[in-house]
Amino acid sequence: MKQSFGMDSRGDLKAAVRGINRPQFLMLFSNADQFERHVQELESLFPGIPSIGCIGMSYDTNVVEKGVGVVAFSDGVTAAAGVLEEVSSMPVKYIKRLEEDIGKVNASKNNTICIDLCTGNDACVLTTIYSVLKRRNISLVGGTGDAGKVSANGRVYQDAVVYGLVKNEHGKIKAYKENIYHQMGDYHFIASRTNREKYIVGALNNKPAKQVYQDILHVTEKEITTQTFKNPFGKLNGDDTCIISIKEVDGNSLACFRQVNDSDILVLLELGDYKEIVRNTISQIRHDFPKISGIFSVNCLFRYLLFTQNKYMQEYLGEMGKLGSHAGLVGYGEHYNNFFVNQSMTCVVFE
Repeated sequence: MKQSFGMDSRGDLKAAVRGINRPQFLMLFSNADQFERHVQELESLFPGIPSIGCIGMSYDTNVVEKGVGVVAFSDGVTAAAGVLEEVSSMPVKYIKRLEEDIGKVNASKNNTICIDLCTGNDACVLTTIYSVLKRRNISLVGGTGDAGKVSANGRVYQDAVVYGLVKNEHGKIKAYKENIYHQMGDYHFIASRTNREKYIVGALNNKPAKQVYQDILHVTEKEITTQTFKNPFGKLNGDDTCIISIKEVDGNSLACFRQVNDSDILVLLELGDYKEIVRNTISQIRHDFPKISGIFSVNCLFRYLLFTQNKYMQEYLGEMGKLGSHAGLVGYGEHYNNFFVNQSMTCVVFE
């Protein structure tokens, strides 16, 4: 198979897709002002080709911040795209669509990936989708777009998750997740006074959550939303850690980008040697894939901001690009199988 990426910083879709020929699956990443027009235009340029899209920045060796980017798979791909609606209340109502599309592509463990783009309620969405995927051991990689809109097959949806099932006819597929944080000290907190709908943590070990965070890290209230780049929370899940970013201060509480429930046990995380961690990820991918046709990744917005502030983003994209054709989305939350995480990178590699 072949992965291609086209971009245009002005938002000229025709210019962005100029080098894309005979695609078998498409992903559109646009800006809020042009998204709906781009969705219609992409469908008219490539009628009937399975496609998904969202609002967000995209990249290959450079980042498109406000224009448009298109990822295309061709030369040996079987794909289907669909949508589950009403994700805030009942995504399971539409699950038969996913089951039928899995049958269409004859999806299997080693050569099929599900890529999803979501408008919100991610944890519930992933539980719903993965309940179907796990029966065939099919991996999932994806993320959350901006402005509450996504697209599938030329139509725009709100309160929805769109998905693409991509089968590599000539090689294997494998999903990865990269975490650049590790546990700080021996801090353990029991969350309480949470608001599940607003992702708010009111108290940690029965003390105001804002005060606990400030007392440990010696930061002012204004510094909390940038300190989370270095010190997010983590929720232990077996041997894995789900990263939880702080969105804003809400009185004496902390509003997060991921749902926290009463009695959840949280830990405090700290930033590791991210350059070394990236090198290890790249080394692992090289070991697993002597020949690479393409890599599609989702990098968290906070990772993008952290890397940009530390003047590492361009170097990072350059290193990933040495593996092969690498493209992706800057997301507002990352999906990996049935996990919804923050401040992470998830990716799928195609042989």
